[in-house]
Amino acid sequence: MKTPGTSGKEANLLFRQTYEYMVTRMDRGEWQAHDKLPSIRRLAEELQVHRLTVFRAYQLLKQHQKVYVKEKSGYYVSPCKTEEQPHTEHTEKGRSFTTSNALKNSLSEIQQIPVTYQFSQALIDPNLLPNLFLSEHVKKVFDIYPKLMGTYSNAQGDEELREYLCRYMVRHHNLQLAANDLLITTGGQQAIDLISRIYIRPMDPILVERPTYSAALDIFRQQGARFIPVEISPDGYDLAKLEKLMEKHKPQLFYMNPTFHNPTGYTVPAAQRKQLVDLAERYRCLLIEDDAIHEMYLDQPPPSPMLTYDTEGWVVYLRSFSKYIAPGLRICAVMGGTHVIQSLITAKSLADNGTPLVNQKMFLHYFESPRMQQHLEKLRIALQIRKEIVEQELASTGWRWVSPQGGFNLWLQLPDHIPAQQLLEECLRQSVSFVPGVICDPLREMNSWIRLSYSFVNEEHLRDGVRRLIAIAGRYASDGEC
Repeated sequence: MKTPGTSGKEANLLFRQTYEYMVTRMDRGEWQAHDKLPSIRRLAEELQVHRLTVFRAYQLLKQHQKVYVKEKSGYYVSPCKTEEQPHTEHTEKGRSFTTSNALKNSLSEIQQIPVTYQFSQALIDPNLLPNLFLSEHVKKVFDIYPKLMGTYSNAQGDEELREYLCRYMVRHHNLQLAANDLLITTGGQQAIDLISRIYIRPMDPILVERPTYSAALDIFRQQGARFIPVEISPDGYDLAKLEKLMEKHKPQLFYMNPTFHNPTGYTVPAAQRKQLVDLAERYRCLLIEDDAIHEMYLDQPPPSPMLTYDTEGWVVYLRSFSKYIAPGLRICAVMGGTHVIQSLITAKSLADNGTPLVNQKMFLHYFESPRMQQHLEKLRIALQIRKEIVEQELASTGWRWVSPQGGFNLWLQLPDHIPAQQLLEECLRQSVSFVPGVICDPLREMNSWIRLSYSFVNEEHLRDGVRRLIAIAGRYASDGEC
């Protein structure tokens, strides 16, 4: 059974997202035990989906004992706590309270598991950073700003840093900005979260790449977004298909990672970037351009950001620096039109009232120093060597990948007989981690793909760890048994 006017895959995705939306509302306590739920017709109208989609979602809820039916009355929230209902009861000093565990970050759950061979962290090996120089720099910053620890930054971010970043963007991308066009957030992930809170309402259609950054998918799911997948390839996007999706679904936004894409490493060519901005203007779709590792190219610099082509305010550009400068500082600059930035400042003020000022000042003087800019060149060479080590070790496996021109990751397709999720479970037992492709897929179907990050461990560990991964995978026979 599928919703009229949609493909089978699209109808299945829509019904699953309707189900997840309803479960989320139960987990948040908006619908509580024995509450009468909206009728199929009413909920379909509210979510702007077909009644059959809602019916299928209700049937699955019933199957999982999350709802029960009263004859001739309708659906009600089940009072029972099944294993699939993620609530936790606590008792403290004689008081009991219930919390919802509906929040989920699949990537973080993997990264929190301690292992020897850490291939799930898309971060720079701390030993590659100029740590002694940074520690010396800290004292210099406190000499310049002796009262630094005694005050907050404003919610928009330190003005001196924003002015410097404007000059930096003019110098490198010929992009004209004013300090008021920027907001400083505590890392790129906070920027994604703030944007989702402002622009996404339950069941709003949004475009997301397939695959994409898994934490962004989890953030959008929390807001109840309805995913419209856009395939990304080494050549970018199929713009004709993309335009049809925009025309049909009228999405709120398109979250994209077009430069050294996470997880694939692909880079959308310059020729497509202006066309993407044109499509955004035509269909009034906000482009969220997430650019976390722009400087981490291995040969040639990547194309300029899409913000370069934006004249009407349809691009929000997230430029992170933390991953390759100083991850502990957590600095991201959000750039965009006045209407976007002003909304984000309000959301930021509610979230934390401003990124710590000490972090911003340390980053400012560290990043603009000649020593730091020289270090980026050395960092690129180190990443090139590490990527080549991994590719050499994988050369005899028959696994498939497209060698990236920058970034931290290889996106690997395993043979069909190697189940990525089972492989991960066994690898974790043997102290090896990676990211399974299924959590990067809005359709949750990429079971034969994995993301392997080569940037976080040293060269010796990298070689040993990849060999161990290959050995574990080799135990899977062609019939899928280990």
